[in-house]
Amino acid sequence: MEPLILTAAITGAETCRKDQPNLPITPEEQAAEALACFEAGARIIHLHVRDDEGNPTQSLERFEAAITAIKSAVPEIIVQISTGGAVGEDFEKRLAPLCLKPEMATLNAGSLNFGNDVFINRPPDIVRLAEAFKEYQVVPEVEVYESGMIDYVAKLIKKGVITHSPLHIQFVLGVPGGMNGSPKNVVYMAYHLKELIPSATWAVAGIGKYHIPASLTAMVMGGHIRVGFEDNIYYHKGVLAESNAQLVARMARIAAEIGRPLATPDQTREILGL
Repeated sequence: MEPLILTAAITGAETCRKDQPNLPITPEEQAAEALACFEAGARIIHLHVRDDEGNPTQSLERFEAAITAIKSAVPEIIVQISTGGAVGEDFEKRLAPLCLKPEMATLNAGSLNFGNDVFINRPPDIVRLAEAFKEYQVVPEVEVYESGMIDYVAKLIKKGVITHSPLHIQFVLGVPGGMNGSPKNVVYMAYHLKELIPSATWAVAGIGKYHIPASLTAMVMGGHIRVGFEDNIYYHKGVLAESNAQLVARMARIAAEIGRPLATPDQTREILGL
């Protein structure tokens, strides 16, 4: 089986310390968590940052401090910054951190209801964001929340708006208001992607209760997996996870049981075309 890439979404923009007391917020805390996740098997850190009060921010200074701290602690790890920010964040602020030229960043491929809010990604803004990825030579991870977004990404590839190959697609499933993360939906999304963008690699982030079923479906299908407090704060139902690394370690252990090796840092970069 192809090596498994584990991504740790260690902080997110919505999770609060009142719900998960172990949430890493400062650059120093994020660096320590990144090291623990790397040692547990993660090769990518999906990064949102917070201000001193713990609020989500797209501050260039905070991103730079967090990236520097993480890379100092774990030089081999891939830092993938979020251009999604918090729901409702100004688009210009979402785009701005690309100028820091991380190895990877996220490119959201459409709008959807997001709990009681709406996560807006207008087509002209998606195109602008895709052009910025090319300008700063950052590799995109394209985030899709339902199958129609895969069709839209295929159109952007055909038009030459998105050019990186192999393209990496992240299925984010289980957001309230979006497609859920049931195994049948993961299977459908994987086959739909293969029909439209055969060269693409893919991963799944199962939100909340869909964390385990979506992750295990991806694992046996050859997809990759994202875990972490951005998506799920529990280890078992009603039992808070001790750390992001604990969630990484569980997937690494299950992968070993079924004979799927974890990707090394070099293999991860080769698979993703970094």
